[in-house]
Amino acid sequence: MVWQSPIAPGISWYQATLPERPTYPTLDGSTTADVAVIGGGFTGLQAACQLAEDGVDVVLIDAARFGDGASGRNGGQLGTGQHWWPEELETKLGAERSQAFFRIAEEAKSHLLDFARKHKVNIDFKPGQLSVAHKRGMEYTYRRHVETLAERYDYPHLSFMSKAETAERLGSDRFFCGIRDIGTGHIHPLKLLVGIAGAAAAAGARLHEMTKAENIDHVDGKNVIETARGSITAERVLIACNGYIEDHLEPKTASKIMPIRSFIAATTPVKKDRKILPGGESVDDSRFVVRYFRKTPTGEMLFGGREVYSADNPKNISRHLRRQIAEIYPQLKDVEITHAWGGSVGITMPRRPLVHDIMPGVTSIGGFSGHGVMLSNYCGKLYADEIAGRSLDLELYRDLDIPSFPGGGPLRKPLLFLALTWFALRDRF
Repeated sequence: MVWQSPIAPGISWYQATLPERPTYPTLDGSTTADVAVIGGGFTGLQAACQLAEDGVDVVLIDAARFGDGASGRNGGQLGTGQHWWPEELETKLGAERSQAFFRIAEEAKSHLLDFARKHKVNIDFKPGQLSVAHKRGMEYTYRRHVETLAERYDYPHLSFMSKAETAERLGSDRFFCGIRDIGTGHIHPLKLLVGIAGAAAAAGARLHEMTKAENIDHVDGKNVIETARGSITAERVLIACNGYIEDHLEPKTASKIMPIRSFIAATTPVKKDRKILPGGESVDDSRFVVRYFRKTPTGEMLFGGREVYSADNPKNISRHLRRQIAEIYPQLKDVEITHAWGGSVGITMPRRPLVHDIMPGVTSIGGFSGHGVMLSNYCGKLYADEIAGRSLDLELYRDLDIPSFPGGGPLRKPLLFLALTWFALRDRF
């Protein structure tokens, strides 16, 4: 029987093309551990894997199946750096901190690819990414970004694309200029996630699906997580729920990380049309509601672009995405869409990741704001490295000021809807 996630709509192309997706048992009874992890996405599983390899007794639970959240249903693009370009971060955080965050992002990229090689996980990695401008007048900004990364960040992998080159590499004349990045690429995210879970289990981590954390409390110097069929008592707890964090479990994190729904469609193979992305790169554009797309190794087009600023799901995912596909590739206006799916992405107000300590021994990590394929993985590793005393890089994120969304519990989501809708309207002008 095809698995339909209880927390996200649609059957993804990733799930449909996965050779095997192991299941893990529900937690039945109470247990103890050195570290308990809530959330079976990239952050939680990577932390559990590294901790188990370090000889730490770790147990991980997830309310659904591993990969049902954003980690297994995203666009698969690695990107370079953080959400904000380094020159933008310099104005907000200063040059030294911007340099440090860029270094971490590059280490995150290397770690992801090294992990896949080490554990023999076939993640369908394909190099290359194109970032393209949907409005006129962005040429200077794009050219200067290429120069900045080469001159100040020792990153020579970017090149500016004129309108003509952009059209040639995309197979579409919809955009005005762009940047080609040959130092990054795209992957099959669910294959990576299944591989991390397998490596974690092999290292001795105790993994449990369909086990929802109902409550967490600090009692007599220990942290106790309550579930429907037992409790977990641990010295330390990592909360890695990201866009699926709930107010009743951890209200401080829920006030700082807001879920937005993002949707993707997969078409039948278009590889015979060599004009569409002949170099095989992934693409993201300059819209506030970013459109991101790529071809798979077997020629299907994966196209993401519609966002919903609530926990609701549209009635017809395919219809909205088909219209966006046709805007860029008119020749695909009637292409068959075989899969359409979505899920929640966790964002923060400043679009920077959140790392904060809730109570003694309890840390929450999330809010990668669309840049989680690399960063969420690496932050899980950094959490384990911090416990082992190998690295203090997680402190760089912990020191960031991540405010709560305005409005409190009842008004937070309506206010976000109004604000993001206003920004999205600017994409049209």
